[in-house]
Amino acid sequence: MATVAQWVSGTRPRTLPNSIAPVLVGAGAAHHIDGFHLTWTLLALVVSVALQIGVNYANDYSDGIRGTDAHRVGPFRLVGSGAANPKAVRLAAFAALGVAAVAGLLLVVLSGRYWMIAFGAVCLAAAWFYTGGRKPYGYSGLGELAVFLFFGPAAVLGTLYVQSGEITGIGIGGAVAMGAFSTGVMIANSLRDIPTDVRAGKRTLATTLGDRDSRRLYLALVAVPFVITLAVCLREPLALLGFLALPLVVLGARRVVKGDKGRDLIPVLRDTGLAMLVWGIAVPAALVLG
Repeated sequence: MATVAQWVSGTRPRTLPNSIAPVLVGAGAAHHIDGFHLTWTLLALVVSVALQIGVNYANDYSDGIRGTDAHRVGPFRLVGSGAANPKAVRLAAFAALGVAAVAGLLLVVLSGRYWMIAFGAVCLAAAWFYTGGRKPYGYSGLGELAVFLFFGPAAVLGTLYVQSGEITGIGIGGAVAMGAFSTGVMIANSLRDIPTDVRAGKRTLATTLGDRDSRRLYLALVAVPFVITLAVCLREPLALLGFLALPLVVLGARRVVKGDKGRDLIPVLRDTGLAMLVWGIAVPAALVLG
């Protein structure tokens, strides 16, 4: 039986900035146009974090029963390691997704934007079928696109719209920045796993592009948020605070440029995720102060 620490590890804590930062950016964009609601932001955070945890458990379950995790390096896997019964991990995934659904329904009721129930249903389906089902899209090279869409436009603009009823240019810029950061984390993860994914028959963008072009794509993606920072600072000069995330990006980029492989790429995921969180705190703070 898996220990509590192993179950916590199964939530992949280092991936949680991917779900927290976009909501903060959306809330900051809402505050910028006087549409901020604290309670609704907290509910959006619950939805986003619960979805992330649900996805992580679902991936652990689906990859584990397929044998994809048998030779992987990286974070501890509950099913792949044999520490937990696959059915228990699947139940944990459904429980987390259920929490996201309940919080999302409450948010819809409070805001009165009932059409967003359909939006939430799409998010839940995307969370499960990333690696679940007979033909998971994460095994067909579409995972990176989904990560960009759901951790970028869906999370940021969803948070902005549910509070303010508007979509703004700053919100769109923040959505692209968050999507780029999240996809950068995903590319670093897939770059690390190219050998084992090829062996397991899992097709990702990294296995399609190959090692060299995947590294180039990572560098391009993590540069995007800083280009957007410069654009946003034309409206709000304090947005230059977003460059506080640059040192963390440089740490990860150096490993990618140097050609690190396998376990040596794990810090890249950590540093890119932390950079996303720093940007996701600094820029919204600038919007609030501005």
